[in-house]
Amino acid sequence: MSRIQKLSVLVVAVMSIGSVASHDYGDALTKSILFYEGQRSGKLPSTQRMTWRKDSALRDGSVIGVDLVGGYYDAGDNVKFTFPMAFSITMLAWSVLEFGPSMGLDLQHSLDAIQWGTDYLLKATSVPGVVVAQVGDPYGDHNCWERPEDMDTPRTPYTVSKESPGSEVSAEIAAALAASSMVFRRFNQTYSASLLKRARMVFEFADKYRGSYNDSIGSWVCPFYCDFSGYQDELVWAAVWLMRATRAPYYWNYVLANIQNLDKTSSFAEFGWDAKHAGINLVKSQAPYTPEPFTTNADRFVCSVLPESKTVSVSYSRGGLLVKPGGSNLQRPAALSFLLLVYSRALRRDKRVVRCDNVVAKPDRLIQVARSQVDYLLGSNPLNMSYMVGYGDKFPQKIHHRGSSLPSVSQHPQHIDCDGGDSYFWSNNPNPNYLTGAVVGGPDIQDQYSDSRVNFVHSEPTTYINAPLVGLLAYFKTH
Repeated sequence: MSRIQKLSVLVVAVMSIGSVASHDYGDALTKSILFYEGQRSGKLPSTQRMTWRKDSALRDGSVIGVDLVGGYYDAGDNVKFTFPMAFSITMLAWSVLEFGPSMGLDLQHSLDAIQWGTDYLLKATSVPGVVVAQVGDPYGDHNCWERPEDMDTPRTPYTVSKESPGSEVSAEIAAALAASSMVFRRFNQTYSASLLKRARMVFEFADKYRGSYNDSIGSWVCPFYCDFSGYQDELVWAAVWLMRATRAPYYWNYVLANIQNLDKTSSFAEFGWDAKHAGINLVKSQAPYTPEPFTTNADRFVCSVLPESKTVSVSYSRGGLLVKPGGSNLQRPAALSFLLLVYSRALRRDKRVVRCDNVVAKPDRLIQVARSQVDYLLGSNPLNMSYMVGYGDKFPQKIHHRGSSLPSVSQHPQHIDCDGGDSYFWSNNPNPNYLTGAVVGGPDIQDQYSDSRVNFVHSEPTTYINAPLVGLLAYFKTH
């Protein structure tokens, strides 16, 4: 592509990002939270609204004598990966802390979604010196197309310990519990205190016995959720959240002492289940006093995302979608837009702008870019297609999700074994069960999307796409 062609694409993207669309953000918010009920593992409560899902994995942990029933399946499979699950809970909690007052009746459902995760994280850290990093043999699971209610693949628990550490997964659990403790402080002080106490204990474990779970249980967590960014960012990320939750000087001193351990090249612009760098700077930017390097790196992050900036490090499709390398792309515009929205509030509070060389970005510009990504996801795109199941008139029908694509237990009470699900996987028929609110991986950089279960990179939903989106939708619902 020539320089002129690249410039024309950028101009189109900028124009798209400046556009305004009309969407029912309240409806999308309700559905984005409902999605988590479809991902529940364990004994479902009487309040379960997604009724085609039934109880599953009721003996998890029994082989090691620990109750590990509950938690979430991370995506379209039936494995409980604690690392991305904990990050999803951290982001749900952050969404409520920032935008809870805008959630209305959906606030209680958000609290329920968080507690379903934190209850499990408490179980996963209930044995001192041991953290459960995963439940379920991922290879056996991925070789079967089975409903979670029918699972007969091994439900092996994989743990990290003093001898076989996993600082990234342990620290992310600490961050999730600390952030959630702040959420529940208003609603259940006893539960909040228990979350915070466990967060401090798990953080101490993660820091004292340092090491990556890639080295401990890598043959089971890789290639699914390998840690590519190292565990230092999770340690600092957890310390930042513990600092917010406790206001103890110890955690602030820890952050200052360890921040230099993070990669200082391009990582300031990274944020997701694996890399927490941009999130660290943005959480700290919310404090009344934000010393260097947090403000500088937060500003650099903004300049790396704005399409008109000379230092932009992401790509934009012709339709205006933010794109970065890797699968499940919609996790990136969701997470980065959440950070833009949060930072816009800090900028407005401090009466400040971000300067990207010759570009001056005011808080409203950050909000505008964030909204453009949400609107694209909801249907303001070249295909006029919503990428949230059940929202709008046109949305993905054949998502890569076992429970959604197989008949429900109510409709087909007979057991469907490992091979019995193959015909449903390869079928061209729409999924019989709507996983309402699920956001799929999304289109490619050409704004094209293939509605196919086989193309899991684009058609598989995940808990960590929806988590930051909950906060974004809550804000735009009332603004």
